Amino acid sequence: MKRVLIVDDAAFMRASIRTILERNGFEVVGEAENGAIGVKKYQELHPDIVTMDITMPEMTGLEALKQIRSFDPDAKVIMITAMGQEHLVKEAILSGAKSFIVKPFKEDHVIQTLKKI
Repeated sequence: MKRVLIVDDAAFMRASIRTILERNGFEVVGEAENGAIGVKKYQELHPDIVTMDITMPEMTGLEALKQIRSFDPDAKVIMITAMGQEHLVKEAILSGAKSFIVKPFKEDHVIQTLKKI
């Protein structure tokens, strides 16, 4: 069972992702409401996969991705983005993100993306 950390500033989005993952056999080991907390929780929990919102207060998903990859180059981070943020997705992939999911998303697409990682 893959262990997942969910990083998103919207509580309803974290809950939605958690439900999808747990229903499909993933273990959600933690949640974070911004990138700074996400980085700390990554260091504490050592998840197999991170779902990371790109746009968040305090520390963006891109900044958190770069910090995580600086101490764990093998980190498997999937960026979650809203429509119209394609330029950020490109930067995220160049910074080491393994894939991305565009909101609004469908459950089967989320699961397929995580299983590929």
